[in-house]
Amino acid sequence: MGDTDLLDNEVKEEKNGLDLMKTNLSKSVDLDEHIECTSIPNVSNDNTTTRLYKRRWVMVFLFSSYSLCNAFQWIQYGIINNIFMKFYNVDSFTIDWISMIYMLTYIPFIWPVSWLLDRKGLRVIALMATAINCLGTWIKVASVRSDLFWVTMLGQFAGSLSQVFILGMPSRLASVWFGSEEVSTACSIGVFGNQLGIAIGFLLPPILVPNVDDIDELAHSISIMFYITAGVATFLFILVIFVFQEKPEIPPTLAQVQARTLPPDEYSYVGSILRLLRNQPFMLLVLTYGLNVGCFYAVSTLLNRMIIEHYPGEEVNAGRIGLTIVIAGMVGSLICGIWLDKTKTYKQTTLAVYLLSFVGMLAYAFTLNLGHLWLVFVTSGALGFFMTGYLPLGFEFAVELTFPECEGTSSGLLNCSAQIFGIIFTISQGKIMDHFGTFAGTIFLCVFLLIGTTITAFIKSDLRRQKANHLAESKATSVGGFT
Repeated sequence: MGDTDLLDNEVKEEKNGLDLMKTNLSKSVDLDEHIECTSIPNVSNDNTTTRLYKRRWVMVFLFSSYSLCNAFQWIQYGIINNIFMKFYNVDSFTIDWISMIYMLTYIPFIWPVSWLLDRKGLRVIALMATAINCLGTWIKVASVRSDLFWVTMLGQFAGSLSQVFILGMPSRLASVWFGSEEVSTACSIGVFGNQLGIAIGFLLPPILVPNVDDIDELAHSISIMFYITAGVATFLFILVIFVFQEKPEIPPTLAQVQARTLPPDEYSYVGSILRLLRNQPFMLLVLTYGLNVGCFYAVSTLLNRMIIEHYPGEEVNAGRIGLTIVIAGMVGSLICGIWLDKTKTYKQTTLAVYLLSFVGMLAYAFTLNLGHLWLVFVTSGALGFFMTGYLPLGFEFAVELTFPECEGTSSGLLNCSAQIFGIIFTISQGKIMDHFGTFAGTIFLCVFLLIGTTITAFIKSDLRRQKANHLAESKATSVGGFT
């Protein structure tokens, strides 16, 4: 009987607490115009609710915009590799390093930046990303002279440093601002901006900087491209200063309610890293993500060389093929994000997309040297749809496997793996192409995609974030049944 009385008292306290919460909510329900959906009571003793704000879409699209601007700069040299070789009088490997500096810079700087993201939050990271990116673009404006290659490399280094503040944000931004039924879609939109920047980087440089012999005319064309980039970067920096917000006043999900209850003093960045390193399913994902995205980085960096070898003088079409890869990937990313939000089949979807990335790379390898450019467009599109579509899948699967660890930390480890493999694959494929041709270089990447597919099949699908949301919702439902 004592246990029954105790249970009755607890139920009465829960009811009283919820009645008080409803009273408080009714008084404050003059919600501003930003609130989009109804609130859901939290089962803790505070009056926390979950809400979605319309301005969450402003945050994710603003992030996507400055991510686009930064990603454009990564590929703007490599896609017209032969033109910059002529202008700066350097070899192709040196121009490859202008792209690879993005990968190299990330590896040592991701650790302090991840710590900063954990401690200072999204707004500080967004401000630093756009400020450094803006600085880098203006440095490049001053580098348009044949003897100033080191200046353009300095500007590219600034851009690569800015990228460190960008790549880990999509999953964190999605978790902080979006509901549990739309986080994967939001993460896909965040990655979408980066992909669109790469797509524009493939498309515009061959158009803005035609392959001419007159160095002065070449300098003028390069200068126009750099000024356009600097203007866009400056505008986005100003926009972030006045528009970008840290987080919504009220969290969007019960999982975020739980994450916010962790006192800052109890959080240890080193401890978080150590826990992630002991998380076997996540570490397998780190390896497979690095293999897949590293292959994408290598293909993107060396695309101009691969196309020009078989189709001389087709710099513009090389850019269009790159555009096809990324546009198809953007469609793949959005479809995969929506699919995950609907089905929550993280491992199954990741494995299927990985396998199809391998098939796409095989098709690309066997059609590149057939002499039919239209066929290369088709196989490139298939490759891009799955390989680039894999990016948000990796981010979201990682968040599920590592919850409640900080999304920036898990994303940082994924991207660090991608940069390491990106450098290894770009250098290795470049050397293989020099000695054995493009087919051998592409088959080299196929081998590692097959390895990645096999390892992905062994990743345990421990969806911790989903479990946390379901547990919190079931508690809220059970308590609500007493009202």
